[in-house]
Amino acid sequence: MTYIEDLGRQAKAAARVVRLLSAQAKNDALEAIAVALLEQQTEILAANERDLENGRQNGLTTALLERLTLTEARIQGMVDGLRQIAALPDPILKTDSQWVNKDGLRISRRRVPLGVVGIIYESRPNVTVDASALCLKAGNAVILRGGKEALESNQAIVAAVQAGLAKSKVPSTAVQLITDPSRELATEFMQLNQYVDCLVPRGGAGLIQAVLRQATVPVIETGVGNCHLYVHTEADFEQAYNILLNGKLQRPSVCNALENLLVDAEFAEKFLPEATAALIDAGVEILGDEKVVELVPQATLATDEDYATEFLDYRIAVKIVDNYEEAVAHIERFSTGHSDAIVTKDYSTAQHFLNDIDSACVYVNASTRFSDGEVFGFGGELGISTQKLHARGPMGLEALTSYKYVIEGDGQVRA
Repeated sequence: MTYIEDLGRQAKAAARVVRLLSAQAKNDALEAIAVALLEQQTEILAANERDLENGRQNGLTTALLERLTLTEARIQGMVDGLRQIAALPDPILKTDSQWVNKDGLRISRRRVPLGVVGIIYESRPNVTVDASALCLKAGNAVILRGGKEALESNQAIVAAVQAGLAKSKVPSTAVQLITDPSRELATEFMQLNQYVDCLVPRGGAGLIQAVLRQATVPVIETGVGNCHLYVHTEADFEQAYNILLNGKLQRPSVCNALENLLVDAEFAEKFLPEATAALIDAGVEILGDEKVVELVPQATLATDEDYATEFLDYRIAVKIVDNYEEAVAHIERFSTGHSDAIVTKDYSTAQHFLNDIDSACVYVNASTRFSDGEVFGFGGELGISTQKLHARGPMGLEALTSYKYVIEGDGQVRA
């Protein structure tokens, strides 16, 4: 049995235990993990510093280093997230619907865990805790495969998680980490159909496409976020300005950050010079069409590739559009279906936008940075699904469940 097969076997056995545990037992396990994270905070931060130093030596960008960085505040955020998830209703064995058919059979549709969930992700060590907590609360076991840039951090975090589980009824093997970041093992993991029920890639476009190409385990596609902000001619200037800066600058390295800015021609002359000046002052590179370059001398000419790119960095592609229809056409062409927003005071235009844009999260007069499971009240998220099968948008507890039909009779046979 190979290393990956052994992880799968242990996870499958743990999943059978976890799915039968009470809500209280799972909540106790999450609290035990929270305590262990705080107790082992010094070790986790030291491991993270080793990853950061390796990242600096290997030329990681400022944005990627920011994603990788842990602090006491971020560890406290993980602990708070664990406790928020524990406070949520247990999704397992919830009855979605129930009816009696013409034969007198009582038929119920009940929520059940997926089983063993595999997560392949990059850079952000907080995902290790979020994914573990959500999977456990939903009655699943999880196998984690983080990026090599965060290996030391992830090992320290999983050590704390397993220490917490050792004090609970949840087997410590319900959360496991692949510690060898080789591509060969990653491919074997993606094809571990005997043990893994569902695979969730979380990271950039390259990672997600690689998983989709190589996996034989069912995949939920998540997260490439080429997110758009469309500033309509009837926009409130201050709202548009604040939403743009928040969407681009608060955390440029995350999937719900803005990458494209569209501005109606009638609004552009008064909006773009001031808005782009603030972005440039913050270190953002402006890429734009010919009209944008005329208005913003520091801008360079954008290509179609720029408009299609998830930068995850201090860059933004800007386009001046003649009207609403051109803006929608641009979004339809370049959006990845993650999160797109409009700023407008016109109610009719706002409602058309909500109907016309086929993304997982569509906003009116609000920042795309709100696309987040914790913000939506899910306690956290496994990722943001950009597909339409099974799960869409921020993936909370219910997205980590399936259902089964329970049929109760009194001796009926079919004629």
